[in-house]
Amino acid sequence: MRIGYLPAWQIAAVALLLVSVVQASLGDRLPEFKECVQVCQEANCVEDGTPIPVHHRLLFWDCPAECDYTCQHVVTQKRLARDPPYLEPVVQFHGKWPFYRFLGMQEPFSVLFSLANYLAHLWGISQLREKLPAAYALRKYYLMFGYVGLASWTFSMIFHTRDFDVTEKLDYFAAGANVLYGLYFAPIRVFRLDKSTPAIKPSMLRIWTVLCASLYIMHVAYLTLVRWDYTYNMAANVAVGIVQNVLWSVFSYNHYKNVGRKWAMWPGLIVTWVVVVMSFELLDFPPLGGMLDAHSLWHAGTVVPTVWWYNFLIRDAREDIAGTRLKQ
Repeated sequence: MRIGYLPAWQIAAVALLLVSVVQASLGDRLPEFKECVQVCQEANCVEDGTPIPVHHRLLFWDCPAECDYTCQHVVTQKRLARDPPYLEPVVQFHGKWPFYRFLGMQEPFSVLFSLANYLAHLWGISQLREKLPAAYALRKYYLMFGYVGLASWTFSMIFHTRDFDVTEKLDYFAAGANVLYGLYFAPIRVFRLDKSTPAIKPSMLRIWTVLCASLYIMHVAYLTLVRWDYTYNMAANVAVGIVQNVLWSVFSYNHYKNVGRKWAMWPGLIVTWVVVVMSFELLDFPPLGGMLDAHSLWHAGTVVPTVWWYNFLIRDAREDIAGTRLKQ
């Protein structure tokens, strides 16, 4: 599972966590699956057994993992071929649908669309550097948003390539950082905490920075040292997402009233876009062709809003810079 992570619409992304994550699924408990795995391992996971292709071994596919993968599809095909078919012929294994891998990647389309989101952030960073002056106070916060996004989608690609305990945790921690950073820089822009006047604002910014950093450290520490709790992680991300989503939505409405420009409404429109795309995730259907599932479509649907969001940041910054010059 993956959280999408954009400032104006974090709530839509973190709502993906409402999909329950389980370590054991119906497929794991099927007698035919257990028997298949056992027979496969006894026949192949011995000295001089069936060789594993190099590109699979590079992604840490060992013999037991190969047997598990193969048996998932053997069992699924048998269930689909039965007459009459099962009411739910395609079931999940280890909390995931039985995907057909590509070049060793477990969920190839989720990897592809995660890469597309990564490239969208990379493009956004280049646009911020090119079009916003280095002296602009909010530029560093916007750039950091891009860097956190790059890290988040990098770990998403890694996790969807191979699902291990460590890759799952890194994906969740990176996603959580992205969600929390969205909340961090939203008040900085909405309330202009970056400005040196009035005198109280620099102190508020320091307090806000320390608070957000402390919350993230405690969040990671709890999940790492106390308990890996999916329910808690879901609740924490949803709460953070709700707050920042409200902030950006109210800001969008007020900003449009103040400047009278259509682009000022973009954050609200982006929220709507992502909520609609999120419906793919909520459907959670078996992968089409064994590869294209609801989660990958969700990742695909966040690429355009990412580009759109960077365009908003640049338009908003330019308006802010122009307004400051007129006052001088």
